[in-house]
Amino acid sequence: MQQTLPAPRAMLGAGSTPAGRGRWALVRRLRQNRGAVVGFALLAVVIALALAAPLVTTHDPIKINPPARNLGPSPEHWMGTDQFGRDVFTRVVYGARISLPVGLIAVAIAAVVGTVLGLLAGYYGRLVDGAVMRVIDIMLAFPGILMALVVVAILGASLQNVMIAVGISEIPRYTRLVRGSVLSARENLYVDAARITGLRDAAILFRHILPNVVGPMVVLATLSVGSAILAAAGLSFLGLGAQPPRPEWGAMLADGRQFLGSHWWIATMPGFAIALTVLAINMAGDGLRDVLDPRLQSR
Repeated sequence: MQQTLPAPRAMLGAGSTPAGRGRWALVRRLRQNRGAVVGFALLAVVIALALAAPLVTTHDPIKINPPARNLGPSPEHWMGTDQFGRDVFTRVVYGARISLPVGLIAVAIAAVVGTVLGLLAGYYGRLVDGAVMRVIDIMLAFPGILMALVVVAILGASLQNVMIAVGISEIPRYTRLVRGSVLSARENLYVDAARITGLRDAAILFRHILPNVVGPMVVLATLSVGSAILAAAGLSFLGLGAQPPRPEWGAMLADGRQFLGSHWWIATMPGFAIALTVLAINMAGDGLRDVLDPRLQSR
């Protein structure tokens, strides 16, 4: 008697596969999270303004215009002008082109270095784990902003060095997260099976273990972008990052702090841009964390 075989997976729709259903379920959960939707929407607006800056405003973010200095918010200058007559809205929009990449590049540096260190420490253990984690413990003994200040003091004051400094200060968070995930994942049977088949350690790490730590890393990276933007703005505020006349948000805050009593908009507007961007990133990161948390997916 012949048995009826199930239809091959290739004949089924892509959306009917378990992976496809899982992806759509994650998207639906993300859309149901109001905080995540608001966060991603605000972040999309900031990115769109940064990309379309020449279309959004016709003012020059650097050119000085003394007759128009210290003008309050008006239809012509939505956020007023600064002490040099430059349009504050224009400088805020162009500043997004600097602050957002700084946060992303700093997080990329931290994620790459921290992931490699965490994989090595968690997989090999013993001497490698001890050496890596002792270095991480030393780095954790210093506050992140202090570590970044030390790195900038060694490398010199510049926007590129700020990215490196902030990235280095964030490395311990990724190393500890990846190491803990690897310590758990390396005990699974599929890792033992991969060793038996003769796969090299590098193939096991990046092909079998790394995919299991991507989810937590994505959430941490999303949340870290906001803190990286804040740290970079703080260093620029201290004069260690972007140098005048570049329209970087932290540097704009430093330029306008002496006018808070008389011309509040010069410092308030870039400060509001920092707060709004970091809030949007944190809301998006919280939403991703809720969606990717296995304990919440079953509810």
